[in-house]
Amino acid sequence: MDDNTRTELEAAAFRALLAHLDKRNDVQNIDMMNLAGFCRNCLSRWYQEAANARGLDMDKDAAREAIYGMPYADWREKYQTEAGADKQAAFRKSFAENVAQPKDG
Repeated sequence: MDDNTRTELEAAAFRALLAHLDKRNDVQNIDMMNLAGFCRNCLSRWYQEAANARGLDMDKDAAREAIYGMPYADWREKYQTEAGADKQAAFRKSFAENVAQPKDG
């Protein structure tokens, strides 16, 4: 498979993932993070990092809107639910293992 075809397939799979997540707005980010080690916010960060690496000026809010399909604050208001202490504790562990940057020294 040539690189261009691979990129097109990867882009199609990514668009399908975003469409799936859009349909499943009942799935909370905290649950995704606790089970899979990533969430919509991770996707938006990766999207922003890819844009920035290519010299595109994209901030966190623009990246989140690209992933959520609306401003992040609107998504949170419409779909985010309160997480219990057990989910929050699991999130802190998952975040530390999957997202947090190791400290130098």
